[in-house]
Order: sequence, then C-alpha cells, then structure tokens
Amino acid sequence: MDKNTIWRMNWQAWLWLAVALGLMTSAFWEGISELILRWGKQEEYSHGYLLPFLTLYFIWQKKNIIVQSEFNPSWWGLGLIVFALIIFIIGEVSALFILTQYALIIVLLGLTLAVMGWPACKPVLIPILLLVFAIPLPYFLEASLSANLQLLSSKLGVYFIRWCQIPVYLEGNVIDLGDFKLQVVEACSGLRYLFPLLSLGFICAYLFDADFWKKVVLVLSTIPITILMNSFRIGMIGVLVDNWGIAMAEGFLHDFEGWIVFMACFGVLFIEMTVLSRIGKNKKSLFEIFGLSQEIDLDVSQFEVKERRQSLPLIASVGALAISALLVSSIGKREEIIPPRTLFPNFPTELGNWKGEQTNMDESVTKYLGLTDYILADYKNEKSELVNFYSAYYESQRKGVSPHSPRVCIPGGGWQISEIDRRQIGDLPINRIVIKKEDNTQLVYYWFQQRGRRLANEYLMKWYLFKDALLLNRTDGALVRITTPVGQHESIADADNRLKAFALELEPVLPKFIPN
Repeated sequence: MDKNTIWRMNWQAWLWLAVALGLMTSAFWEGISELILRWGKQEEYSHGYLLPFLTLYFIWQKKNIIVQSEFNPSWWGLGLIVFALIIFIIGEVSALFILTQYALIIVLLGLTLAVMGWPACKPVLIPILLLVFAIPLPYFLEASLSANLQLLSSKLGVYFIRWCQIPVYLEGNVIDLGDFKLQVVEACSGLRYLFPLLSLGFICAYLFDADFWKKVVLVLSTIPITILMNSFRIGMIGVLVDNWGIAMAEGFLHDFEGWIVFMACFGVLFIEMTVLSRIGKNKKSLFEIFGLSQEIDLDVSQFEVKERRQSLPLIASVGALAISALLVSSIGKREEIIPPRTLFPNFPTELGNWKGEQTNMDESVTKYLGLTDYILADYKNEKSELVNFYSAYYESQRKGVSPHSPRVCIPGGGWQISEIDRRQIGDLPINRIVIKKEDNTQLVYYWFQQRGRRLANEYLMKWYLFKDALLLNRTDGALVRITTPVGQHESIADADNRLKAFALELEPVLPKFIPN
C-alpha cells in the first residue's frame, strides 16, 4: 500500500464490474429469491436481512485502505468463479438451493480476487464471508439439530426447575409440573438464538482487536452460551408457570422472555470479550478492543492520483458469467416428473392374515411435516398382535421438505432409544430400534423407499436424492415405518418375528403407492 497515492478505477472498469454483478444477480436470482423467502418464513434466519448491509458497511469502513492499495488482478479469481459456476449449474439442474447460494458467495470471492488480487483483497474477504451466516441449513440437518437441542434444553431446564425446589417430571420434550404441562416445541429449541448469535459472534470477532485464538474462542463460545441461556429460559418459564399460571408461557410474555434472554446472551458475549482482552501480554482496555473506527475522507489534493490498470481476469469472468446465465436459460424450468400413484386412503385393509384400520393425524402435524400423502394404520393378526404402520410420501423433496428420521423424532415423545442397529430382511435393508418409556418397550423398523430403491442409510438416501434430481428429474419418495409393542411375557425376538412377517406382506404392495 502506497500511502502517498490514491488509485482510481476508470469508467470502463466500473462498467465491467457492473455487468459482472448484473449477470451474477440475473443467473442466481432464483437462489436469491429462495434465500429471502426463508429469511421471512423462519425466525431463525430473520437476521439474514441485515447481513448484506453489514457486509457493505464493513467494506466501506475499509475504503481508505482500498483506494490506497494497488490492485493486482488475479487469474485465481476466474478459477474460483468457474468452480463456483459448476456448483451453481449442478444446483440449478437439481434445484438444490443450498448449492446455488454457497456458489453465490464463492462467485463474490472470485470477483474480488479478479478485480483486486492478493493481498489488496484482504480487507474485504471477512465481510464477504459474513454472508455465509445468511444461508439457511438444509431442512433435514436443521430438523435433526433442532430435535437434539430440544431434548438437551429440556433436560437442562428441568435441572434448573428442580434446583428451585419445584417437583417436576420430564417426558421427552414435555415438562410436567403437575397442574401444568409445558411442551418444549421446535420454536424453543434454541435455533432462534443460535444462528443470530453465531452471526453476532462472528461480527464481534471481526471487530475484536485481539489474537486470532481469542477470536476463535469468541465465535465457538456462542454455541454453549445459546444452549445454557435457552435452557435457563425454559427453566425460568417453568418456575413462573408453577407460581403464576400458564399465562407466563403464552403470548407477549413468552416472546418478551425470549428477547430478554437473547439480550442477556449478547451481554455474556460482551463480558467474554472484556475478559479475553485482559488475558495475555497485549492487555487492552474496554475502549481499545473494538477495531471499528470512523473513516475520514481523504483529501485528494494531498495525494498522487493514479489510474488502475484494466483487469483481464474480470473481463474473462464476465464471459464465464454470461455463459452460465445462457446455460441456465437454456435449461429453463424443467418440469419435475411426478409419477402417477394410488393414494394411501386406498391402501388395503387386509395384508395376508393382518387386518387394519386407518387413523388420521392432527392437521397441524401434517402441515409441519410438509408431506404429500400419508398412512397411519393399526394392523392386527389372528392372535390380536398389533403392528402400527406409518408411511409419509413426498411427491417432491426439492424445496427442502423430506421425511423426518424416526431416530430424531422418537426421543421427542419421551421414548428412550436403548438399542439401534441395521439389518436385512431378505433384500430389504432396515433400521432396527428398540425404544423404552417407563415399563413399555416397542420395536421399530424403518427404511426409505425412493424411486425404486429401498435404503436404510439416511446419508446414502440424500446422495441418491441429489443424483436422481440431477439425472432423472425426480425427487419423490417416502419413509416407511412399522412398530410393534413388546408384551410383558414375550421377548424382543418375538417382536422381531412379528415385524418381519408383516414387512414381508407389506413389501410387494408398496410400489403401487410409492412408485419405483
């Protein structure tokens, strides 16, 4: 950086940059629209609206450093853009928005390298990386994380209630206070704190004028802070409900308590920064730990003004972006193939010597699951032995909705998983789970039946989902689950034989309702 020189881009360079950004926005528009939709639909990501503006502000804060730095456009920027565009094309063809959204950030990093080069781009890299926290997790990861956080927060919250000498019983995510029962729902899992606080922790680390290890500690500490403070909130609500009634857990008070706890999380983060700043040799005061200062406009008359050289990597990047935009346009909106099928209400009530009766789930549950069709039925054989059959069918999983894994959902009902393994019933791979609640034991088999494949491995299922979306233009599929209670006078082996017999009767019937 030459402190006696100011560098200016000519109008042609600005034009090339504007064209590149315009092509990028046009090509990535569908992914950007989905991003904004998730910000508005899910409170966990509502902070996403602010992050692009914060990125621009932090870059503007470095404007004096930028104008005094000589740019050395790098061809690595073009390479990064080409790599991102490959991911982008795959994401567009498969309609997996998370690929297009991460590709967008990689393109921005590539354009930065193509225009500024290294090391001139260093001041803007971290502000651009801040945008990573604006991208939502895939739904299946979010559901798994939310379920685990619900259970952990419930347990820790109950510890706090018991510490306050209040008798309480925990059954899964249900906190039983005797006169009142509190359901720790998905909204109380802590994700609404975790994602915004992670973003806030990253911003604080960026502004924190300290050693790198202290910045890392600051960001990582947001996870335990979120879990502990959310658990404290749940416990506090339990105490308030026990003393002043259920109104303490509803409406405005419930939301207000959430805001108070989030502000407390920020306070803990601020205290942590203060403590970290006083550790080690380079101790700093409270006012010295923030690296954000108000930039003063430079007096151009005091500097030599030079024109930046034209960036050939940027021009080449415009070409790459134009080609990708044309490719996406030529691909167009592929009409996803939705195969014909028979609806589950028409599922046979007799399977061999098993006779069944269908029941309905609550409408709020089906809406939450986002499924297309389902069956929930109890089947009994001539010995009156019971098998519960459940299957959730999704005609499309491209928008993120997909079957919820039983190993994630079962603990939320108060059941404890005591045994889990993977087995084969002939050619059928299944996940086998033994679950217990008080004196009750149940055996569960489940698998994923999707586009002719029967899979037990959930990650392999996600791989085939991506592959078939790309090559077959299909993402339909279903979860199949069968459950039986283990009687007091029978063994797990007896329950295994019962489910195996039912699965063999069920298997040939399913393709009519879950297309191959």
